[in-house]
Amino acid sequence: MSQVVRFTPTPQVDTLIDLALSEDIGCGDATSDALIPIGATAKMELQCREELVLCGRPLVMRVIQRFGPTHVQVDWAAEDGQKLAPGTVIGTMRGLLSEMLILERTLLNFLQRMSGVATLTRRYVEAIDGTNARLVDTRKTLPGYRTLDKYATRIGGATNHRSSLDGGVLIKDNHLRAAGGVAGAIEAARRHASHALRIEVEVESLEGLRAAIDAGADVIMLDNFGPAQVRDAVALAEGRAILEASGGIVLTNVRQFAETGIDLIAIGALTHSAHAVDIAAEVVYD
Repeated sequence: MSQVVRFTPTPQVDTLIDLALSEDIGCGDATSDALIPIGATAKMELQCREELVLCGRPLVMRVIQRFGPTHVQVDWAAEDGQKLAPGTVIGTMRGLLSEMLILERTLLNFLQRMSGVATLTRRYVEAIDGTNARLVDTRKTLPGYRTLDKYATRIGGATNHRSSLDGGVLIKDNHLRAAGGVAGAIEAARRHASHALRIEVEVESLEGLRAAIDAGADVIMLDNFGPAQVRDAVALAEGRAILEASGGIVLTNVRQFAETGIDLIAIGALTHSAHAVDIAAEVVYD
């Protein structure tokens, strides 16, 4: 990947990790307590069971840190953003076997979901390769996972749309009804919203597009336009606003939309419909 994607743990992410650990551990690992000798060490490999784009290395390391004093170390064999074939060893954990068994499910839950989001995102990015369109995500994320989901879409090659309601003005159909139309809504947003925020408005027709352009919208979302309508919208706008296509776009038709000249393509499925990929943790002995 050409872009540098950084992950910074936040108090919100740490809270999620702590909740996940507490939820899974309960009062302790009854199985390991009964079967694993105190002080026993081993290696545990993280293995791909299907083709995937790896995502979640920083989360794995943060989970281990949040677990507390531990003798578990990870030697990584792959980077976030790397496409891996089935059977690839992602990394090897070394340390106390009881601790690795305690951490196993929580680590895999994060790693499998985040890699799943990154993998689906990469498929869309590859489908529009060679066009000028950029893929963007949405706020249709798993509650509590937004930071992780949006990191995963970046790893997959997409660009983040706003992460929360304070990240930009997005005037949708319900706002328009309350504000009395496109022109009035954009005018009110210009008066009251921060000067640092772009103003985006959702439209459902070429007439709405004309009104949004005339009112000075920065970004215009074309809601449920087909590829032919999007092409007409691009011609009508003549670069006077950033255009975003949204609704009804799937892997089988995303290329058609990208070839219309649209600027942005928003896909909610990147985060609301990605499946967790198959990654296993296997104890190995020399």
